[in-house]
Amino acid sequence: MRKTPLSWISALIVVAAAALAPAEEAPTYAQRLGWGPQDRVVIFHTDDVGMSHSMNRGAFEAYENGLATSASVMMPCPWVPEVVEWLRTRPGADFGLHLTLTSEWKLYRWGPLAGAAAVPGLVDPEGCLWKDVASVLQHATPDEIEREIRAQIERAERMGFNFTHLDSHMGTLFASPEYFKRYMKVGIEKQVPILMAGGRAPNARRENPVPATLLAPLAEEVWNAGLPVIDDIHTASYNWKDKEEKTGRFVELLAQLEPGITEVIIHCAMPDETLPVITSSTDVRHGDFLAMMSSELRRAVEESGVILTNWTELMDRRRAAGRAE
Repeated sequence: MRKTPLSWISALIVVAAAALAPAEEAPTYAQRLGWGPQDRVVIFHTDDVGMSHSMNRGAFEAYENGLATSASVMMPCPWVPEVVEWLRTRPGADFGLHLTLTSEWKLYRWGPLAGAAAVPGLVDPEGCLWKDVASVLQHATPDEIEREIRAQIERAERMGFNFTHLDSHMGTLFASPEYFKRYMKVGIEKQVPILMAGGRAPNARRENPVPATLLAPLAEEVWNAGLPVIDDIHTASYNWKDKEEKTGRFVELLAQLEPGITEVIIHCAMPDETLPVITSSTDVRHGDFLAMMSSELRRAVEESGVILTNWTELMDRRRAAGRAE
């Protein structure tokens, strides 16, 4: 049994506040990657690919014909083979791994790829991954977290999936400094970009006990290891429940963006008869898909001067910028 020490959180808050205090004067990570000081750079990133056929269809369409510029895949889920098959004919697609340490739905569950015996602290009484981040924090050790991360990466590699980046389903890896350091360790070892916001305070998922902003002091370590870092994360669209209003909300978001690189996390689905059985968030996910396909939002991107990018370009720019000075 383990929990994140409060003393570590308190100390990290102080360090993060000091590190972020001069942010107005310091260059953004966009600048450090070669963009201008006022450039607003956006990744429209669709999560939860591989979770179901409808999530796959939404991600594929939004990526190929909409505004989505990147996506990530949940390797423990049963619809991953469809994603890998789709990627075989699209070798340059910007698809990463959505490292999955929870299984949140009631009627649709999955377990760890490392096996229950190898990571017992990640397994609930049903034999699946825990349903929430808090339960993972209570039961799983950092060693088990790293073991499962590596198992998911190994499966992707065995399937011939050339993933472009790593991030975290439900923000579990941002919930503990110890977890985050294992995630960071693997990313650096593999020289694969990890989702890491080191600029302004990220709009972290509300259920995370330790918001991503408190991990900002580690951003320079990631940068110095030769990986890109972004400035901000936006996740609020999951709370925009009215799918008919989502396009307008994204247009407003673009108008409010500050200079730097922002990843806007979305969940694109083309609903079928099974998605409402899996999740009550069908409208939320369909709304994100409709927004990414919207001519109104595309026009807003063009008129606002927002620059769209992905993790492949970020890594290319990081290599061009050279390793730590």
